[in-house]
Amino acid sequence: MAFKYSEGRMLLGDIDSVREAYKKFNDQEIDLTELCEGDSGYSKKRTTIAGPCSVTGTGTFTGRAQRTLTFEPSDEPGWWIKRSDLTEQLMTPVSVRNVWTSARNIVLRSGNPHNYLRMVEHIVALRLGMGIDDMIISTDSGDPPLFDCSSLGMVETIEQVGIVELDEPASYVTVKEPVTFGGTRGDFLTFIPAEPSEYKLRIDCAIDFSSIIGQQRIAFDLTPGVFKKGSFARTNASFLKMLLVKAIGWSMADTRHLGYTRENILIHGKNKFYGEPRFIVGEKALEPVWHRAVLDLLAAVALLDMGRFCGTIVSYRAGHTLDCRAAGLLYLHKILQHME
Repeated sequence: MAFKYSEGRMLLGDIDSVREAYKKFNDQEIDLTELCEGDSGYSKKRTTIAGPCSVTGTGTFTGRAQRTLTFEPSDEPGWWIKRSDLTEQLMTPVSVRNVWTSARNIVLRSGNPHNYLRMVEHIVALRLGMGIDDMIISTDSGDPPLFDCSSLGMVETIEQVGIVELDEPASYVTVKEPVTFGGTRGDFLTFIPAEPSEYKLRIDCAIDFSSIIGQQRIAFDLTPGVFKKGSFARTNASFLKMLLVKAIGWSMADTRHLGYTRENILIHGKNKFYGEPRFIVGEKALEPVWHRAVLDLLAAVALLDMGRFCGTIVSYRAGHTLDCRAAGLLYLHKILQHME
């Protein structure tokens, strides 16, 4: 099976820069493939969860306070964020239309400026990863919890309460044609249409760091099992960022990740990891690329609220900002279409 691609119709960026990045991407070896034959394992019906369930952990941005997320079934289509401490605010639809910022993490907000939830990517990725179409995320804070097991605890908590089918078919979307979005640092995203009647999402994702992380690339078909595996991958931070957080993070909103520890974050330096990395394959620790593909990229795709996205997504050195710009431009250029 070929794993080489060419750019689609350019909707963002410089074509020459993208072609140079594509050459680097296609030349980069794949460290791991996990493809499935036939059905991807998700229900073909619309789904929600069987009942409420909660997870609690240390606040990402406060560091000491305990924060709780409660997942609830929803009678309304889609995913919703409910700030229980803001009783006069309407729920925020989980949609690219409500992205407030994506500079360092994805923040969703609507209505009152205080009606937001930060670092939603590790939460909303569950929409596609677990195949849950309708759900409410209830919280009394804009500061989500952090976990040593990344998002795996949320997956297992929802598994325990159960996913239930509704009496209507799931909605699927794809792109009308291959389209590419180029970034400003040799990065790109390409979305490729699904084959007719193939309700599956394939991701081919590569990263390239100047630190010990280095070059990493994985290609997989999204299934519940693959997502659960990848949900164990923690976000990463450089050693210098950790020093900044601990020294002056309290005074700067963008770096106030006071909940970061060596257990819930993969800290990396030029020549070593600080803590034990996960997803060891050969001489590489593939935790960063798993996190990028399964929790970061998939979260932005989950913001496409027309339905479950099918097709192929190719990602090279991209991050939250390019992810969210691409999701918005798919709507602006009317590139998305429903599948039969």
